Amino acid sequence: MPPKAGGKERIPRIDRTSAVMVPDPARRWDFIIVNRPFPLGSKHHAADDRSARPSLRSPNPMNDLFGRLARIASAIVAHPVAFFGAVIAVIAWAACGPALNYDENWQLVINTGTTILTFLMIFLLQNTQNRDSRAMQVKLDELLRTMKGARIELVNLENLTEEELTHYCEEFKSLHLRYSSALEKRGKGDPAA
Repeated sequence: MPPKAGGKERIPRIDRTSAVMVPDPARRWDFIIVNRPFPLGSKHHAADDRSARPSLRSPNPMNDLFGRLARIASAIVAHPVAFFGAVIAVIAWAACGPALNYDENWQLVINTGTTILTFLMIFLLQNTQNRDSRAMQVKLDELLRTMKGARIELVNLENLTEEELTHYCEEFKSLHLRYSSALEKRGKGDPAA
């Protein structure tokens, strides 16, 4: 950046409309904040202009495909129709038992089917849960970052060691006990509270 008159560097102005969160290529964090390529007020800058924002799509199309598949599968499995379909399948399987003399193949069908479905659903649902958890963490981190008086060290809480996390849990437990006792005193009409 060219220096201004007097030898001081000009520091660019950054506000919410000129910074976006993008995946961290070095994988140190889930996201990093970068500036948009166009300065505020330029003819190329607009809050709703997606061409000014870097692409947030994954460079790996397999991850995108798996993510979409996981979201669709979790939406289908979570629907009541899926549950009733599974109940009907089990009833139909049980009804076929007498006709097949309850042999090993009859039992093998339900055992194999449920095992395969359970095995596949573990990966799909875990992917969806991880994605939702990361999205929630980013939202909470943004709230902590923008709240005046909030402790910024809590932004990276999920990456702390077990001892550090236990320390924060004990600290918040003592705060909870202090505030709950103060609320109890206030509810009893104690003027000292």
